Amino acid sequence: MTDHPWDVAPRLGGVIHTYLGYDPVRFPPPAAPSGGAVGMAMEHMLMHGSMRQFSDEELANAIDIDPASIRGLGPSLESLRAMLLERKRRILETHQTTTVRRDARQAFHGAAEGMQPPPELEKAFRRHVAEEQLRELERLWYRLDERSLFARRLLQLIERLSDRYQVEQLASRHAFTGRTPLTVPEALALKEELETIDRLLEQIEQSMKDARVGRIDLDALAEFAEQNQLDDLQRLARQIEELARQAAERDGLERGPEGWRVSPRAMRIYQQGLLRTIFENLQDARSGRHAGVESPDGAIELPTTRDWRFGDPASSLDLPQSFTNALIRQAGERGGGPRGPGPLRLTPADMQVHRTRKSPKAATAVIMDMSGSMRYGGMHAHCKRMALALDGLIRSEYPGDFLQFIEMYTLARPCPSGDITGLLPKPVSVFSPVVRLKADMSDPRIGESSLPLHFTNIQRSLQMARQFLSAQPTPNRQVILITDGLPTAHFEGSTLLMLYPPHPRTEQATLREGERCRREGITINVILLPSWNQGQEDVGFARRLAERTGGRVAFVGGRELDRFVVWDYLKRRRTMLG
Repeated sequence: MTDHPWDVAPRLGGVIHTYLGYDPVRFPPPAAPSGGAVGMAMEHMLMHGSMRQFSDEELANAIDIDPASIRGLGPSLESLRAMLLERKRRILETHQTTTVRRDARQAFHGAAEGMQPPPELEKAFRRHVAEEQLRELERLWYRLDERSLFARRLLQLIERLSDRYQVEQLASRHAFTGRTPLTVPEALALKEELETIDRLLEQIEQSMKDARVGRIDLDALAEFAEQNQLDDLQRLARQIEELARQAAERDGLERGPEGWRVSPRAMRIYQQGLLRTIFENLQDARSGRHAGVESPDGAIELPTTRDWRFGDPASSLDLPQSFTNALIRQAGERGGGPRGPGPLRLTPADMQVHRTRKSPKAATAVIMDMSGSMRYGGMHAHCKRMALALDGLIRSEYPGDFLQFIEMYTLARPCPSGDITGLLPKPVSVFSPVVRLKADMSDPRIGESSLPLHFTNIQRSLQMARQFLSAQPTPNRQVILITDGLPTAHFEGSTLLMLYPPHPRTEQATLREGERCRREGITINVILLPSWNQGQEDVGFARRLAERTGGRVAFVGGRELDRFVVWDYLKRRRTMLG
């Protein structure tokens, strides 16, 4: 009888064993959010849309506390560390693992020799046993009737091989120098104890650096430490939690019945931090990042002055400097003597006027894609971070500018800046590979709750942005469209069409709305975020939409989005002439 295809397929050279040194649970993340309590709270809100899950432990981890400021922290942790190291040293100097490694191997192969697999699995079973392949033996078990005798014995054999793997892991991680042999159950129990000691040592050593004792597992530590040591540690933990709470309240965080809440003051602190991060790469010698256009009839007075010229308005006269010039001139004409009675007369040569610059007003609508695809890679969090940075810039530097945020999904709606952190991508509710839906939105029985909300309606979002911007008395109007791909929904009259895969009908309706924006002097700039299914069609559509209004397309990674949009806003702001 021939083997199954998966048994006779070409195999790679060598034998692949389970990696003993890799633990995915302990593998560190690539990066951690920074910026103190406010930074961690805001990153939590941007990703999850709520702080209800923001715990006291996360708050304590976000606060930087100097361990030297906690009286008794160092000696307490050092005594615990020394106690654990001594316990580990005694274990390693007492036992040896040569005998138990041999016993575990013999137990596995001895159990396998007496087993009789079905004939069609005989060859594969013997090969996997010889190579000690745990995963392949598990795959064999799934092909059996679990009620059969061989299936039950195969489960026991897999457990023996798992024990052998753990014994090998124990021997490879620790240098045993003693002579006392171990049985397999004793070795497994000793492995668990040493892993607990190593984990506690790592927690204690890290706490000695940053005073975050909340990470120490007190239940595990209770097996090794005395009660008075645990009491001291719990007292220090309460002291540090109180310091973290006070620091959080100073930063503007407030605790309510549903968890930690970001106050308006904390929001301003976060926005200021974002702007500092964004501008940290600008030249240190800059005189100011918001240069304006100097003009004789500008609205903003500068401290510097110049000679008066015909046509300059009287309101821009620097009267103190002009009268000082007249006094100096008359003193020179008298030869330095005292000034006699009579009025002080100004001449055109005496008069000085303030230099002025124009402060053009700009109107911007930011369309934030919150369709279902924005949940991949945390793109929605990067989008919201950019919105907060831009809002902070305009509030602090250009309070006269108009800024409107719009949430885009199957429909579109205005979004106040205070609601940005709570936005989340719409959950996908239709999983068919081809979707052709329509809804008559003039029907009062059909509301937003009746629709799948994860589609992308760029047309409706542009229409709403055009309505906002057209009402602003400035020629400097732009739309910043942040999305990751093609539109999948549009309106035809009062009928809403939801078409997936993206349909040319939706693209044409969206481009027509872009043309209406162009006729009203509105520029559309498209920020195309990276997506797992992005292709040439997505890039081509973004280019066609931007070209129709004289805008641009930018391809920006998520973490660079806030930096790019704010820098681009400043660059365009400098070129406006009012």
